Amino acid sequence: MATQTSDSYSSIGKRPVRHDGADKVTGKALYGADTNFPGMLYGKVLRSPHAHAIIKSIDISEASNHPGVRAIVTSADLAPLPDKNSEIGEDLYANAKYVSDRILASDKALFKGHPIAAIAADSLHEAEELLELIKIDYEVLPSVTDVESAMNDDAPILHETIKAASLSGEITSGSNIASHEQYILGDIEKGFTEADLVVEREFRTKTVHQGYIEPQNATASWRSDGHVTIWCSSQGHFGIRDQVATVLNLPVSKVTIVPMEIGGGFGGKLPAYLEPVAALLSEKTGNPVKMFMTRSEVIEATGPTSGSYVKVKIGVTDAGIITAAQGYLAFEAGAFPGSPIGGATACMLSPYDIKNLTLDGYDVVDNKPKTTAYRAPGAPIGALAVETIMDEIAETLNIDKIDIRLMNAAKEGSRRADGVINPKIGMIETAEIVKAHEHYTSDLIQVEGKLRGRGIAMGYWRNNTGPAACVATVTPDGNVNLAEGSVDVGGSRTAIAQQLAEVLGIPVEDVNPQVADTDSIGYTSVTGGSGVAFKSGWAAYEAAQHIKAQIIERAALIWDSDKDEIEYSEGTVSHKSDPELKLSFKDIASGSNNTGGPIVGSAGVNPIGAGGSYAAMIIDLEIDEETGKTDVLRCTAFTDVGKAIHPDYVEGQMQGASAQGIGWALNEEYFMSDEGNVLNSSLLDYRMPTSLDMPMIEPVVVEVPNPGHPFGVRGVGESPLVPPLAAVANAIYDATGVRMNELPMSPGAISKATSNK
Repeated sequence: MATQTSDSYSSIGKRPVRHDGADKVTGKALYGADTNFPGMLYGKVLRSPHAHAIIKSIDISEASNHPGVRAIVTSADLAPLPDKNSEIGEDLYANAKYVSDRILASDKALFKGHPIAAIAADSLHEAEELLELIKIDYEVLPSVTDVESAMNDDAPILHETIKAASLSGEITSGSNIASHEQYILGDIEKGFTEADLVVEREFRTKTVHQGYIEPQNATASWRSDGHVTIWCSSQGHFGIRDQVATVLNLPVSKVTIVPMEIGGGFGGKLPAYLEPVAALLSEKTGNPVKMFMTRSEVIEATGPTSGSYVKVKIGVTDAGIITAAQGYLAFEAGAFPGSPIGGATACMLSPYDIKNLTLDGYDVVDNKPKTTAYRAPGAPIGALAVETIMDEIAETLNIDKIDIRLMNAAKEGSRRADGVINPKIGMIETAEIVKAHEHYTSDLIQVEGKLRGRGIAMGYWRNNTGPAACVATVTPDGNVNLAEGSVDVGGSRTAIAQQLAEVLGIPVEDVNPQVADTDSIGYTSVTGGSGVAFKSGWAAYEAAQHIKAQIIERAALIWDSDKDEIEYSEGTVSHKSDPELKLSFKDIASGSNNTGGPIVGSAGVNPIGAGGSYAAMIIDLEIDEETGKTDVLRCTAFTDVGKAIHPDYVEGQMQGASAQGIGWALNEEYFMSDEGNVLNSSLLDYRMPTSLDMPMIEPVVVEVPNPGHPFGVRGVGESPLVPPLAAVANAIYDATGVRMNELPMSPGAISKATSNK
């Protein structure tokens, strides 16, 4: 790793053993499906076999009379919610009926696998068998499962009630286009007239899944006093709480979500799926109820990312300066509105300083599961289009591929497509490190009988923030119990503990970080968008400052001195006027009950100042000319993280995101039948890369500190996934001379493209 981490910190930038490591490697860590209680029942969901159908009736009479069926729930058991946007939680607004219908369909099934009803039984296998007793009368309707077809005038309409406001203000209905957003800077017509070279290309991508290991799960226990507790794995237990409360019409104070360890998420575990259903089954039976999905259910009925159609046009001078850029993007939202189109339009051109641009983004529903986030949602698709065109422009003008990016690079003061003026950013620094790297400057060795190529690409993710809370309690032996509200997906407990330890000047091993349930900590927004180390780290920073102030006050009391005479440094308090007077953090802690009681630091924050991250990839590929099979020879990933709190975790995030991006580029897709069925819903058929498909991915950590955070944090989880799609496409072109404009670039697709060359 080539990192710019400074040694000026005592805890930050170091690589301590993660606090949860021992439990995870020994199998002691408890995940959602590990939850067990006496008298526990099992729930199972009946799912639609049709991609699009009117639910004419649901007959539960036979099932209700069967002694093995302990309870049945349908959409009739959910709260009646309005078909309009409303608040469904803190900082969360959505069409409430859509949220409810995604949990259990009311009037229409909108994708194959759409939940219709659920039952509880004494065993999982019994529950599965008894589902057959529920009789559904469907009126099957034509379905549509790709974005371009869904936008056609003759496409089957999913939601008659969708009313989209056009840019002119006109309200339209009877369309699958749920929304249209537009970004405009400058004068695009003038910009293109100033161009000497204009390149316009079309791109298409297929639906792909995040591919987390652990399926969705929930165990619910509804008490007689109307309070429900749910144990589950999610990326935001407060968000799950709010969704459950909304669809069940409960006050949030009546819902407790206990976060369990999470076996991956990548954005896919933000929505509630099973949690409200398990709660209702528990209410009806009086017993705890456990539910979990199979792998096929995960792929067929949880939120993947969008398939898309994208058209991008970029104009440049003969010197390589971008004069104008235009983009048209249509993204699948799946069964309900809400694709990641915003992430694509906001980020796709952000590596560059472009004065004239227009971007149009369309959110389009079709008969697939509702999309959800996938690491830098939308941005990889946008970067695929922009970065392959930048590669083509560089070749056409005979300009070095990094140089053309540097001469157009966004910098502090540049205005992004979404109107934001950049603060201090790291695009130039990242590109310069790429250009100087041995992987870029070295020659790619060719082998007879093989096609080898090298590709590069840049990318950007804006990173997120939001509310966060931490409570730190000092124990009498000088340790700190740290409760925080962010679900730990990739090592954030340790990274947050390091920030607290840095302020207090104590070893991070003396901090015991835990993710608290929704009753035990203040509201904390979701783990997503690369925002946890930023926002919860900030909360820990403030909680540590609170403790630090109390330590100074206790020392002043002990020495009968004014607190202004006390200074705190590196875990020790000392008297400014009498250097012999010193007390350690542990000394103060041990006597805390005699100096005022327990020392507790707390903070609730909602910080601004999240800093965007730039990333790059260099990748070497080898293609078998006969079969089209692609092997990755070498991959180097670059990311500006601001400050690497725990470099091991940072590097792991970069490697994982790169592997996912390469899989997305080369192999992954939903194979859909004409009837809207997913034909590759197992991991045997849904081809994700394994360690056997990858070389060791080389991470290069770039650090351009974010001035908007006490320790310079930006984020790392999202941005490394942005460049791989384009980098792979550019490498394939370098190897074959053929520009690929559709994903996945599978062996069959490559063979077809090269044979038509």
